[in-house]
Amino acid sequence: MNFFWFPIEHLPIIILVMLVAFSTHEFGHAWTAYKLGDDTAYREGRVTLNPRAHLDWMGFLLLIVAGFGWAKPVPVRESRLRRPYRLSSILVTAAGPISNLVLAFLGLLVYAILFASNDFSASMTDKLDVFFRYWAIINLNLFIFNLIPLPPLDGYRILEQFFPLRLRIRMIQYEQWTFFLFLLLIFVGPLRNVTIDPLFSLVGPILEGIQHMLEWFFHQPASPFFEYRSSLGI
Repeated sequence: MNFFWFPIEHLPIIILVMLVAFSTHEFGHAWTAYKLGDDTAYREGRVTLNPRAHLDWMGFLLLIVAGFGWAKPVPVRESRLRRPYRLSSILVTAAGPISNLVLAFLGLLVYAILFASNDFSASMTDKLDVFFRYWAIINLNLFIFNLIPLPPLDGYRILEQFFPLRLRIRMIQYEQWTFFLFLLLIFVGPLRNVTIDPLFSLVGPILEGIQHMLEWFFHQPASPFFEYRSSLGI
């Protein structure tokens, strides 16, 4: 019996892709904060792509087993960011999800180049197909998931910047309860099926958009990879 959400033989690929995806996500937060004036994350050694600096190993293990997990949050002091503080804070927060979107695009670009070369055996082509499927879909899922406007996700941190300070202070008092709601949506199957899971259907349209871009760039049809389907269980 397989307790994972993917075939066990794909575990090395899953670990590699997630290490890169999570490390780049947190690096995006830390690097952007550093460039916008807050060196808190820099002094804590978070402006790096080294996974050891970013991963919460319990969260990483849970992600592999259950498909949901977390990394170490990047410390940011808004008062140290460049003015306007709110805009800088939005940029720092958005840098994480955007980094995953960029990773997905770059991975698909590399795959399209390899596919166009047509220099691989059928066996190697199948292996590349599996790797780049996980690469694209995991990064796009992280991009979408982190934009959900519930604490502690990035979408909530972006949304709160548009509210008056008095309301933001009030929202902080209820964050712990909103976080429990978030956990319910994650771990209670029927709730997840009608709230969070439908959001991941956006992966398909995003892949189609990337497909059109790459077809325009290469002046030829893209790889069949872009025919999005969930055969891998993700």
